[in-house]
Amino acid sequence: MTKISVIITHHQTLELLDLCLKSIKKNIGDLEYEIIVVDSESQKKNQEFLKYEHPEIKLIAFKKNLGYSKIINAGLKEATRLDSARQEGEYILILNADIIVLDGTISEMLKYIEKDKSIGIIGPQLLDFTNNIQISCFSTPSIGAILARRTFLGKTKWGKNALAKFTISDWGRNSVKEVNWVQGSAMLVRKKAFEKVGLWDERFFMYFEDADWCRRFWENGFKVVYLPNAKMVHYYHRSSKKWGAFLDVFLNKHARIHIISAIKYFWKYKKN
Repeated sequence: MTKISVIITHHQTLELLDLCLKSIKKNIGDLEYEIIVVDSESQKKNQEFLKYEHPEIKLIAFKKNLGYSKIINAGLKEATRLDSARQEGEYILILNADIIVLDGTISEMLKYIEKDKSIGIIGPQLLDFTNNIQISCFSTPSIGAILARRTFLGKTKWGKNALAKFTISDWGRNSVKEVNWVQGSAMLVRKKAFEKVGLWDERFFMYFEDADWCRRFWENGFKVVYLPNAKMVHYYHRSSKKWGAFLDVFLNKHARIHIISAIKYFWKYKKN
């Protein structure tokens, strides 16, 4: 039987985490699985709730907000037993706590990844709570796309073209496609591929860490695939964009983190 480790990253959204956990247990079917919740800035009341309502999960609690890459890596180390002698799973499902897993989604992703050993990561189609499709797969990040997203240049013809290229808008969102990267909010990962690629780059506190990881999968010979017939609901809040344009740089902490991560990403791959 296929074994799967589910890693859920959580930061102070307990109601959403509870819904996420319930959706997994309801819709994962007959698969053998474990659930690991990595809790950032963990609160005692949340720990007590999880212990009572979801006693079967493995909880990794951090007192501080260490950044997204570090909490993902904590889950990956536990899931793959890098520091344990227990038996390992074949696949890893990484989810944010604001994801709702729909019926048949996990089995559909597993069915697709199992038929092609060259696939390292699969991203599902993400929907909002009004059933609209969210953009969750992208081409390689570019400086032009960042400028278009964060400045008035996004209103120009050049900016619109840069964004269209970045969001791969020239194809149907209901078609299977090999993509440069998928959003880290939800991804199914082949464990053997991950063992070759390695952990997330912890130089990224938040943002661009998923783009970097997917890029490394491609560099190691593994495909990244967007699979729209596997669907999940995502309570998405774009915290890095609030006021718009340059105001976000000065007034929005998440926007500053986003820009810093972009600089780190482009510097890391400056020779490519």
